[in-house]
This record gives sequence, C-alpha cells and structure tokens, in this order.
Amino acid sequence: MELDKQFSSQATVVPGAETKKFLQDGIGFVELLECFGSDLTVVNAARVSMNKEASFEATGLAARDQQLIKYLAANRHITPFFHPQVRFRIKMPIFVAREWWRSTIGFSRNEVSRRYVSDEPQCFVPEQLRQRDKNIKQGSKDCSIDGNETAVNEMKNYVADAVAYYNRLLAMGVCPEQARMILPQSMYTEFIETASLAGYARLAVLRLDRSAQKEIRDYAAGMSGFMEKLFPVSWPALLEAGEKSAL
Repeated sequence: MELDKQFSSQATVVPGAETKKFLQDGIGFVELLECFGSDLTVVNAARVSMNKEASFEATGLAARDQQLIKYLAANRHITPFFHPQVRFRIKMPIFVAREWWRSTIGFSRNEVSRRYVSDEPQCFVPEQLRQRDKNIKQGSKDCSIDGNETAVNEMKNYVADAVAYYNRLLAMGVCPEQARMILPQSMYTEFIETASLAGYARLAVLRLDRSAQKEIRDYAAGMSGFMEKLFPVSWPALLEAGEKSAL
C-alpha cells in the first residue's frame, strides 16, 4: 500500500514505510514521525461551511473533492490547509537551521540543547565550495572555486580542531553551555518540528526556489518528497499557487 493510502486522519506512523531521508553526507536527515490528516481533511474543513461531509471513494479522493482542493489553493483560501498536521525530526547544520526557522507561523520546534548534552559534535563540510556570484548580493554560482580540494581539506582540519578544543574544554571542567561557544556554525543540530500542511507549503515555496541556498533546498526537497506522498492532491496545488503568489 502506498504511503499516502496508509496515512489516514489518525495520528500515526506507518510500519515499514520509508520515513527517513538522508542528505548527501549521510549525516543530515529529514525523518517523518507522524501525520494527522489527509487531503480529505482539507476537503471536509472546507465543506463544513455548507454543513456537508465527504468521504474517500473506492479509488481514493473523489474528482469533485480534488477540484475543490485545487480551487481553494488557487484562490488562496488557505484556512482548510491548516488542519492537517505533520511532525518531522530533522538534523541539519546550524547555518541551515537558522534560515529554516525563519518560517514561524504555525510551527512548533524543540531542539537538542548543548547546555545539557556534551556528546561528540558532528559538522558539515561540503565537497564543493562554490564561487561567489558577483551579479547578485546573495547566492553562488554552480561552479567550484579554484583550489577546491585544498580549501575543503583545510575546512575539515579547522572543524576538527574546533571539536577537539571543545572536548578539551569539557575535560578541563568547563560547563557545556560555555564550551559550546567555540563550535562552528557548520555543526549539526537536531530538532523535532510540527507544522500544518499550509505552513510547510509556504516553507517549501520559499526554500525550493532557485534563489535559496543549495543546502537548504536539499532539505526542503527531502521534506517535500514526504509531503507529496502524504497529500498527493493538496501539495502540488499549494506549491503551484505559491509560485504564482506568496501564500
């Protein structure tokens, strides 16, 4: 049974379904924890205004209900899309997370705190260091800098030195809440995040855009892949509407 068929209006995790997407370095990931609701949840949130209620047909969502979802998204009737809720566990570098967290409306997050934990930090180091694009204030070109391999190796050494010094501070008895100050922005953080279908759609429109940094686009693509399976009608309708005008 496909993922979107297995998730009902009940809060659940599907046994055996692919629920964890690792990024290129094999450390960062987007993990689907729970989903509450479906495309039908959106339909019935809209139809309640007419005191009506729809249900799934044998083949899935009725054609008239699919058309309703597309109409709602295209005409920016957003409130029905706030009813479904999705929970993820995400591991990403701090410099990516701070951009990701700029989406705040309808989001709830709890993050691993290095005030309390002192396990070995993990850091992201890209294999490609992209050239700066002088034609735009932010962003980069697709091509690598000259001396990419040397610079990447230097970055790895710098990160390793920072982690080693962090561990030395802990060994000296320094409290974790202070020792963490010297760790780089490339350090991975991990958090649990819950948001509505509407909230994730707005985040995706912003973070899948070509103007967004590549690293955050990768995470947005991972999240979007799950959302498309969970909401096969609502998700593409929301992204299409968002591309035309901000949600």
